[in-house]
Amino acid sequence: MRLSSVYRLGVKELWGLVRDPMLLILIVYAFTLSIYTSSKSAPETLNRAAISIVDEDQSPISSRIITAFYPPYFVVPRLITLSEVDQRMDAGLDTFALDIPPNFQRDVLAGRSPSIQLNVDATRISQAFTGSGYVQSIVAGEVNEFVNRYRGETPVPVDLALRARFNPQLDKGWFSSINNLISSITMLSIILTGAALIREREHGTIEHLLVMPVTPLEIMLSKIWSMGLVVVGASLFSLIVVIQGLLEVPIEGSFTLFAIGTILDVFAMTCMGIFLATVAGSMPQFGLLLMLVLIPLQMLSGGTTPRESMPEIIQHIMLAAPNTHFVILSQAVLFRAAGFSVVWPQLAALLGIGAIFFHFSLRRFRQFLR
Repeated sequence: MRLSSVYRLGVKELWGLVRDPMLLILIVYAFTLSIYTSSKSAPETLNRAAISIVDEDQSPISSRIITAFYPPYFVVPRLITLSEVDQRMDAGLDTFALDIPPNFQRDVLAGRSPSIQLNVDATRISQAFTGSGYVQSIVAGEVNEFVNRYRGETPVPVDLALRARFNPQLDKGWFSSINNLISSITMLSIILTGAALIREREHGTIEHLLVMPVTPLEIMLSKIWSMGLVVVGASLFSLIVVIQGLLEVPIEGSFTLFAIGTILDVFAMTCMGIFLATVAGSMPQFGLLLMLVLIPLQMLSGGTTPRESMPEIIQHIMLAAPNTHFVILSQAVLFRAAGFSVVWPQLAALLGIGAIFFHFSLRRFRQFLR
């Protein structure tokens, strides 16, 4: 193997990428706009939920309940009649419809425990799940304060001292931005190398390489280092400029340790991309095959949901996937400032899995060239 040939073939791959505008747009989008929007969208807390109220009591306590709903959790409540509830819910105008029955204040003061009906549009699952608890808490708080004739908290026998580590504000954007960066690294590593190989086959340049004095190992290494360089460079740029700069997410750990983990993960994923490209016959087939492989990798690696909440057999199977170890490493380094003594098992696993993938991909690539 000649390193000069690997270098020149890699430069050729970079020029081929520069001439492909769609892949360039995909790289820019995946490491900038996608991360920014995922961090700013879909908050876990309730945000401007649509609510309407039917006030059949017209009492001071019902007025207190109505004025207790305000932004940013809810929009300003709309007062409607009982006949409008079903119509507005069917039209999707309201997520919550609260019906305060007649004589509600009289029954409360008499100690009769009256009921208030809450209608919820459960098709808006995120708001419906958290919003019902918010409404119940707000109504109970206003009623208790009205009955007790003062505002205050009920003393409890045990006081819970809550300390949130690594994310004191419980900001979902911190987690979403890092998780989306990890997903982009995995996705682009597979796509770029696979697309580079299929592009050469569709353009007929693979035959030109076969008549040149280069080996399959040199061709494969050139695609790995060139596309890997693009992914690693874009990921570090996104981490520093987009996540730490624009989104102001504090990065606690070592950039060097994260970069080493990224290089090992990209090495394994680019080998997987070459293997998938040799199996697929064309770019559409590669896209379909990518869906079958990439979606399980992303969903079951522990980035979307914790691995501990999955069945044990899934946890054991996914240990064979490199991005599972990369997710563990990235979260430990970037969130908890873990050092080498903590994440060395993940680094060793990435190196071992990458070597295995490289061996099988090289065998398959040689068969593909024959």
